Amino acid sequence: MRVVIEADGGSRGNPGPAGFGAVVRDADTGQVLREVAAGIGVASNNVAEYRGLIAGLQAALDLGADDVEVRMDSLLVVNQMSGVWKIKHEAMRPLATEAAALVRRLGNVRFGHVPRAQNTHADRLANEAMDDAALGRSWEQRADVPIPEPEPALTGTRATGSGWGAPRGTPAHAFLLRHGETSLSPERRFSGRGDPELTDKGIAQARAAAARFVGREIVAVVSSPLRRAAQTAAAVADVVGGIVITDDDLAETDFGDWEGHTWAEIQAQWPDALAQWLKDPSVAPPGGESFVSVFARAARARERLAAAYSGGTIVVVSHVTPIKALLREALGAPAQAVYRIYLETGSLSAIDWYAGGAGVVKLLNDTSHLGTDLMTGSG
Repeated sequence: MRVVIEADGGSRGNPGPAGFGAVVRDADTGQVLREVAAGIGVASNNVAEYRGLIAGLQAALDLGADDVEVRMDSLLVVNQMSGVWKIKHEAMRPLATEAAALVRRLGNVRFGHVPRAQNTHADRLANEAMDDAALGRSWEQRADVPIPEPEPALTGTRATGSGWGAPRGTPAHAFLLRHGETSLSPERRFSGRGDPELTDKGIAQARAAAARFVGREIVAVVSSPLRRAAQTAAAVADVVGGIVITDDDLAETDFGDWEGHTWAEIQAQWPDALAQWLKDPSVAPPGGESFVSVFARAARARERLAAAYSGGTIVVVSHVTPIKALLREALGAPAQAVYRIYLETGSLSAIDWYAGGAGVVKLLNDTSHLGTDLMTGSG
């Protein structure tokens, strides 16, 4: 199938409230085959442009396209994706990598720069997404459409409300479980790609969390490949039946040289790097991975899971940063929100994921299944 993708993105402030839009057309007839748009919180114009490209490529892939022409008014994105310009800004690298992966799957993809006047459809979608985000609603939702009441989550601490603002459609119900305690947790040491096992307390936390799902129909248990998450996921699978599916995009952040260190140790040895890391989520620890990179792969995991398990309930076992990334994305919060979310080991959060990327947070850091003896000052 031959298609044309028109994509655009914008930011009101640069950085500021941002959104993207993309339209996929039949290359021969010009018929619109798919429209997609979303607000993405606070971001730069370039980030929004890349998100529009990625959304358009994914839509074309979903349609079965194998011959694609991309038209954008962003000279930066077009030239970087064409290999004419080098990618100098670290925040662009994970987005370009994600786009390149989609290009490889599509096969024959060509990029062309067009004047803004020839990209009005995608520009309109991006601006509508930003307008809707400012009004606290998703792009898919319109004021003249009745909004369904969200389905109830697990018993425990949860957000309250009438359900106004929920997107339309049948969501995938995702319970996000942070793994149990490891030997690094009580000392609040950075634990990224290192692979410690659960402590006895961590195993007990995993079993207590798993007991929350007794009698519920869970269609899949999906886990980070790291051992502490896999052990926690195995406890859930034992209760609900079935096997654990591993997803590499759910792994914890690579903290590089900071792995295994406490906050005080990092502040003493890398004060400037720590200050930059706290200021800018696109900055990576020395030898490690930025939060922006984690956001990109967490979004990839969400896209796959939401599509695969629409209408079903799944348990996703992961780590602090990927879970925060998924919560931040669902809330449409700025990147810096990850510094303001706290998650206990063994805690449960929940999101309903709808088509098009919209999400509704229904549970956050619920530890009602953990007795006092199973709580820990996690890190």
